[in-house]
Amino acid sequence: MTNSNLKCKFCGHPLQHTFADLGVQPFCETYLEESQLNKMEPFYPIHVYFCDNCLLVQLEESMTPKELFHNYSYFSSQSKGWMKHIENYAIMITEKLNLNQKSQIVEIGSNDGYLLQFFVKQGIPAIGIEPASNVAEEAIKQGIPTIAKFFDKETTEELISQNKKADLIVGNNVLAQVPDINGFAENLRKLLNPNGTITIEFHHIMNLIDNNQFDTISHERFFYLSFTVVEKIFANNGLTIFDVEEIPTHGGSLRIYARHTSDNSKPTKPSVLELRKKEEHYGLNNCKKYISFNEKVKQTRRAILTYLIDLKNNNKSIVGYGAHAEANTLLNYCGLRTDFIDYTADRNPYKQGKFLGGSCIPIFSPDKIKETKPDYVFILPWSIKKEIMVQMAYVGEWCGKFIVPIPEISVYDSKGTRIDKQILSLGGE
Repeated sequence: MTNSNLKCKFCGHPLQHTFADLGVQPFCETYLEESQLNKMEPFYPIHVYFCDNCLLVQLEESMTPKELFHNYSYFSSQSKGWMKHIENYAIMITEKLNLNQKSQIVEIGSNDGYLLQFFVKQGIPAIGIEPASNVAEEAIKQGIPTIAKFFDKETTEELISQNKKADLIVGNNVLAQVPDINGFAENLRKLLNPNGTITIEFHHIMNLIDNNQFDTISHERFFYLSFTVVEKIFANNGLTIFDVEEIPTHGGSLRIYARHTSDNSKPTKPSVLELRKKEEHYGLNNCKKYISFNEKVKQTRRAILTYLIDLKNNNKSIVGYGAHAEANTLLNYCGLRTDFIDYTADRNPYKQGKFLGGSCIPIFSPDKIKETKPDYVFILPWSIKKEIMVQMAYVGEWCGKFIVPIPEISVYDSKGTRIDKQILSLGGE
């Protein structure tokens, strides 16, 4: 259905087609105090469109960046798996670019200094730009130079005036979170030294579609990106992607390497052409691939609800694991509250003792699972399901099992072996 008021944020073409409509939900990073449970929460639509001209998938903006990042609750250093990924990146990029005490690194969306600490320890000059002031404060406490501002034209000019143009600009999982994607790319170009390198990591929409990862859609992610579309956006702003890697983080992401288009010192590698062809073969250059996704999401919700209703009708206890943005999206879209999920557990002490927005499911330390011995643990951060199953293998002491909702509802025993083929039709027995 055409919405004449909406225009593509890249090419300006009218947005006519729905990619996914997850209804209205509270902000995905909402964590309520007990005193707030009987008060009204603001809900915002999560309606994602795709542009049939440039094929950029984008959210109908209902919250401003200032609203989104006013008091942020995600701290990157809380994830052990992510930190190992980042440490490996820091070692790799330092060697690849010969970074040293004369280099300058700038990270966009630097969070709590999770990445820049590895460069600062080596004496490599680094500056973080982080709009969430409460998170930026944590980085500053750790001795990581951090500017608590958005990466906009003003911040870019401020850094340039201080002779802080970068040899390396890093942006991990930030490209999707900037509503002005052309302005963002332009600022990257301005801040980059003539022979500098940009690395950007983002969730790959091919994996989102193929593995039905609808819970990665949220108010804080304005864009859902393919390599081909990002390449167009960068080229439109004087930047060339010369290398790309497929990486496993967040359910399947891309890491792109970009340079000034005028910089001939970094030839384009075969990986660029290979990924272009891969996306074309998958159908990402065809509107049909995007149009069909919304029905796939609806089918997944029905399957999750059908199975959980069956479990509850058989008097099974279910608790969640994870209280992140994706958890909020999935729980609210599926209408799962304490009538299905008794509580959820999370390692982040900031979230413990609070309640998830919308669903009002209480959040406890993972130790609570040992106390209550539930029949099922519903793993919401499915991208690290193996890590969680290993950590929580103790549920086998009381014959507990794991449920993983994405890409399809599936059940595992305490050893991490998938067993749903035997039990899905038997009421969870």
